[in-house]
Amino acid sequence: MKSILLKFCTAALLGNAVAAANVQAADLHVMSSGGFTAAYKLLGPKFSASTGDTLDTALGPSMGKSPEAIPNRLQRGEPADVVIMVGYALDDLIRQGKVMPDSRVELADSRIGMVVRDGAPKPDIGSEAALKETLLRARSIAYSDSASGVYIERELFKRLGIEEQVKAKAKMIPKIPVASVVATGDYEVGFQQVSELLPVKGAAYVGKIPESMQSVTRFAAGIPVGAQHPKEAKALLDYLASPAVQPEVISTGLDSVAAH
Repeated sequence: MKSILLKFCTAALLGNAVAAANVQAADLHVMSSGGFTAAYKLLGPKFSASTGDTLDTALGPSMGKSPEAIPNRLQRGEPADVVIMVGYALDDLIRQGKVMPDSRVELADSRIGMVVRDGAPKPDIGSEAALKETLLRARSIAYSDSASGVYIERELFKRLGIEEQVKAKAKMIPKIPVASVVATGDYEVGFQQVSELLPVKGAAYVGKIPESMQSVTRFAAGIPVGAQHPKEAKALLDYLASPAVQPEVISTGLDSVAAH
């Protein structure tokens, strides 16, 4: 009888614990921009499994005029507990009073790389001279409409002294991954942050552009003012920035900043 009673009490306690956990679990609304998305997709399910919190994720660029852009989503009043985006774009939202300043965490650095179509020869881009020659020889050049593409269009071509020569064959690709238009053969070479190039099938990763020509994009995250679940949001940010998850972050093509 005691054994049966003990089992009943234990089951009741477990049931209460599960019920309490379900009550406490939060449905976090997350907005994430492209560069950190691959890492987030690896880490998000692990966070949910360990906490019970669910992640409702909206993807979009850190800037720009598209309706999907994170600042535009917030401007429309879409709910968000966490925003993951380019660091300087996040700083703009902090200055505008839309993200809590003390919530900002550093996540990773992202560098620009290049792809060609699967099976195509991989040109040399290991030096400034080699990169310049590759761009001049390319029949067509694609780059993103995010931070890396803005840098390429406004600065990289000028620094290489080829702005006029490539103007007619270089194009900014909105919304979709640059590697996807290279994979279809619409463009011969494509440039974007490495973490956004690697997941695309049909495109072959060539490598990063020379460090002397790089534009390093820092990804960071914060909690919007008015977030419904700020405590759980902070737990997610602490997890994404923790040293323990850096191997997964690095595996997606990003560079860790956890030790900085």
